[in-house]
Amino acid sequence: MEEADDLILGEFPRQMDERYRVSIPQEWVQPLVEADGFCTLAKERPGCLSLWNTRRSQNELDAGMDLVRGKIRAGKLEGRIDELQLLGRLLSTRQRRVKIAGRGRLLIPDGFREFLGVEQGDAVLIVGAAVCAEIWRPDAWVSYLEKRIPRFRKLFDSLTG
Repeated sequence: MEEADDLILGEFPRQMDERYRVSIPQEWVQPLVEADGFCTLAKERPGCLSLWNTRRSQNELDAGMDLVRGKIRAGKLEGRIDELQLLGRLLSTRQRRVKIAGRGRLLIPDGFREFLGVEQGDAVLIVGAAVCAEIWRPDAWVSYLEKRIPRFRKLFDSLTG
């Protein structure tokens, strides 16, 4: 998924089934999953989960954690134990490897369902976020867009200019 052609874009309405499964667009399954069929599900923000290619997300996490370890060894995080504990707690509960089964179906695990805020039969939106896919509760998505869409042109220009 390092190629520009592999950007994950689009918006797809879906419904959570009776087993708390949701169908991921078939064209997104290949860039997201590893050979074993697994990818990484992460708690992104209330009402939103993200799906990442595990290798990509693990590489980014490892690089960040190497920086944190280096700062600890160098004594640069003295007196910031509360922040380190918070980071540890969030890392411990933020993500989980999940399998995308046949027909692109993803089972949303307990804890992640509650964070997303959906029940059986509820609508969700599958949204492409360029480097990952996101699963949104519709009201959270609309609220997010209302805040961000006015700045779209400035963001687009800054990334393409």
